[in-house]
Amino acid sequence: MTSSKISAAAVFPALTVKDSANNEVFLGQRNSDSSWKMVVIYRGKHCPICTKYLNQLEDYKQRLAEINVELVAVSADSAKQLQEHQQKLSVSYPLYYGLNVEQMQSLGLYISEPRSEQETDHPFAEPALFVINGEGRIQIVDIANAPFSRPAPETLVSGLEFIRDPANDYPIRGTYC
Repeated sequence: MTSSKISAAAVFPALTVKDSANNEVFLGQRNSDSSWKMVVIYRGKHCPICTKYLNQLEDYKQRLAEINVELVAVSADSAKQLQEHQQKLSVSYPLYYGLNVEQMQSLGLYISEPRSEQETDHPFAEPALFVINGEGRIQIVDIANAPFSRPAPETLVSGLEFIRDPANDYPIRGTYC
């Protein structure tokens, strides 16, 4: 299988998913006064590592807000699966559902088939993270193919605090062709 990974500095694609109230939202569009947005792709309610990671990110929401970075998370789960998953989560940032295979492919995500019906009932994305800057470009991209391969929240947020400090004039990295 071949996969085309989305590049750092690329414009984040216009993708529509749904929020917990079943409203359509544009995934890359900011929904707050923040000038940047962090989109966390998670595997779904079947993944205990995702549940733990999403709960850990809640502890960093305020620090992200202080540097004008909005936090959201999305999976390929259904509305019902998201509702069930929210019972295990202690998060106040938006959670979205309905990421489809075509959208996952447009982002260059690794996609897995469920191992059994007990896991889930649909293909799902492996973890990924995109930080979208004020120009709508991908400042940071992290795409994994396994549930235990994701950035440590403290390292990630500390790095974003450094990048967002105007005194550092930090460019988008990884753009050499």
